[in-house]
Amino acid sequence: MPAPLRISPSLLSADLGHLADQVAAAAAAGADALHLDVMDGAFVPNITFGHDTLRAVRAATDLPIDVHLMVQAPERFLERFAAAGASVLTVHYEATPHAHRALAAVRDLGLRAGLALNPGTPLACAQDLVDDLDLLLVMTVDPGFGGQRFISSMLPKLRAARALLDARGSEADLEVDGGIAPPNARAVVEAGATVLVAGTSIFGSDDISTALHALRAAAQGGT
Repeated sequence: MPAPLRISPSLLSADLGHLADQVAAAAAAGADALHLDVMDGAFVPNITFGHDTLRAVRAATDLPIDVHLMVQAPERFLERFAAAGASVLTVHYEATPHAHRALAAVRDLGLRAGLALNPGTPLACAQDLVDDLDLLLVMTVDPGFGGQRFISSMLPKLRAARALLDARGSEADLEVDGGIAPPNARAVVEAGATVLVAGTSIFGSDDISTALHALRAAAQGGT
């Protein structure tokens, strides 16, 4: 049975000049977790945060922090991000030839292990790893930049991911990241998502609390 819906605002879209305030505002608005996108300029074209940023975010909140490692050979960085305060470490299937080993290393560090799939990566790539993960992240944009448009053709992939997890009796979260906003939130939840990552639609708004509540209401089928 899918877990209750959770919303994880992406700090990629936050006002970094007031990061602690933005984190506090998201927490006060009812965020269930925070999402930190780590980009290396190699696996994706952008460069963003490191473990020092994570340490600053951890000092500002008790919320779970999902660190999304959009980096080549993520195994190199797992210990540093664990020490800096991550709750979940999510690695990309495409970024390592040893995804099973990376997931095991995350769990050995005492953290929840996530696996992310790019839009062009078949769901079948995760099939043999389901028992080794606590979170499956289906990207609904090509990773690397915030503010992109949701790829609606990923909805069948989401439904298939939900079916895969359920068939295996997995309690892993099904997370969705990319272009999530009120107009598509309900469709994503109906496809089986349990965690919605949203950046621009929350931090790009005039009021973080109003935006987060609007997203949750839309996801739950309200108006």
